[in-house]
Amino acid sequence: MHTHTPVHRVAIVGTGTIGAGWATHYLVRGFDVTATDPAPTAETALRSYVAAAWDAAASIGLAPGASPDRLSFTTDMRQAVADADFVQENAPERPELKVKLFADLDDATPPEAIIASSSSGITMSVIQAECRRPERTVIGHPFNPPHIVPLVEVVGGTRTAPQTIRDVMSFYAAIGKKPIHLKKELPGHVANRIQAALYREVVYLVQEGVLDVADSDDAVSWGPGLRWGVMGPHLLWHLGGGEGGIQHFMDTLMPRMVASWQDLRTPEFTPELKESIVDGVLEEAAGHSVDELAARRDAMLSALLAVRAQYDPSGPSSAAAGPDKKEGP
Repeated sequence: MHTHTPVHRVAIVGTGTIGAGWATHYLVRGFDVTATDPAPTAETALRSYVAAAWDAAASIGLAPGASPDRLSFTTDMRQAVADADFVQENAPERPELKVKLFADLDDATPPEAIIASSSSGITMSVIQAECRRPERTVIGHPFNPPHIVPLVEVVGGTRTAPQTIRDVMSFYAAIGKKPIHLKKELPGHVANRIQAALYREVVYLVQEGVLDVADSDDAVSWGPGLRWGVMGPHLLWHLGGGEGGIQHFMDTLMPRMVASWQDLRTPEFTPELKESIVDGVLEEAAGHSVDELAARRDAMLSALLAVRAQYDPSGPSSAAAGPDKKEGP
């Protein structure tokens, strides 16, 4: 059985939006973080992101001794990961790039370190193809923004060791994430496929003139989306079944839903449809910048997580956990 080193030092490879969010989360949870990215302005952008996101992330769970000053940066990837216990990779979504990068990371990291990819669509079986130690490589795909949204999708490749999966699940859970284990690999993993299916129907309704963009957003965020922020669809259908619960729902209401699936359509994504969505979104944004809207989103998400923590014992832990806690692996 392969034994992984307890995590004290985290390396962030790639510091775009996802990498910067991960860096913020690990820093808030009390880790020493070394980040690397070849872009000439990467360090400045990363430190600005961490500073702007710190308060929101810290409100969810701040470890003793946590500080943005524990972030270091280098453009030398091998130097960044040379003493890492855990690597979170966030490079662009290009298979040939990921394969080469993981082979290099496999060669440059300590043998006991875990190497996790934030890849949103490429499977680990593809990414680990040229690794000499593929058993310690795994997908750890977050949901944006990683320093706020707890979900992490964990799935191994064909050569990932089961112990690596167990250790990564334990580690993410201990640092305030909500990991789910995908038993099978598939492109896009799970959460992105679910939201893509929903958005397909939303776009179809806009194309058909049933709703404008703003009303379609409201139909999701003020209806099912509000409930989904509390419980998932299966448990909600259990409530929808009344006293008979999920059994009653499946016996009496599910057949109608199955019949309705035949009416769902895929829109024809024309230039005109694209333009109407862009115009509708800009009108809905009402002159607020992307940064302003993101700050509003993060504040509401943080508040929702605080409420969920009061009522949902199965949720992610808000207790501060860092390298001095027993967080595994």
